[in-house]
Amino acid sequence: MRIVIAGGHGQVARRLERLLSARGHEPVGIIRNPKQGDDLRDAGAEPVYLDLESASVEQVAAVLQGAGAAVFAAGAGPGSGIARKETVDRGAAALFADAAERTGVRRHIVLSSMGADADHEGDSVFDAYLRAKGAADDYVRSRPGLDWTILRPGTLTNDAGTGLVKLAASTGPGTVPRDDVAAVLAEMVESPGTVGLTLELISGSVPISVAVKDVAGN
Repeated sequence: MRIVIAGGHGQVARRLERLLSARGHEPVGIIRNPKQGDDLRDAGAEPVYLDLESASVEQVAAVLQGAGAAVFAAGAGPGSGIARKETVDRGAAALFADAAERTGVRRHIVLSSMGADADHEGDSVFDAYLRAKGAADDYVRSRPGLDWTILRPGTLTNDAGTGLVKLAASTGPGTVPRDDVAAVLAEMVESPGTVGLTLELISGSVPISVAVKDVAGN
């Protein structure tokens, strides 16, 4: 299956691309910097160069053509200001959802953040980030043409993945390795039972495949 990943050079995205490629899928990563192309190819993904802050819905839809699933894993990243939280974390997420809906790519997974809330209060950049992510999540949930799942991990770490997680509508705060976040996303791509769910994720004691099946009611 062709799976298009927005934010294809992100730390979770590259882990996800390796996993999807190993499972026999055809991951495609959207990136804006051509210098990152070799990193994606090394991860088993096809790089596509497109700036989601300036692209049209038609341009994004062209990339999504023929895909079986779409994963939004883009983010403005550390060091970015409030303005880019709006243009990337909210605006690009909405654009990607619109393009997927237009193209008929129903399966749509969003990598969000624990605490995301469009009504989150506060004046810091991180507060703006949580508002932007929350607004983006709300927008995706409102799209009738998408079979969406929203994943909200806790604090991300670069520790080696354990394959053991806690995945639920509400987990409470905690940390989770990026390895395990990517593994959960890969499992969700192939798990239609998670459609319509907003889930939090932290490290825990349940194997990933079991955790996904449990929340899907399988």
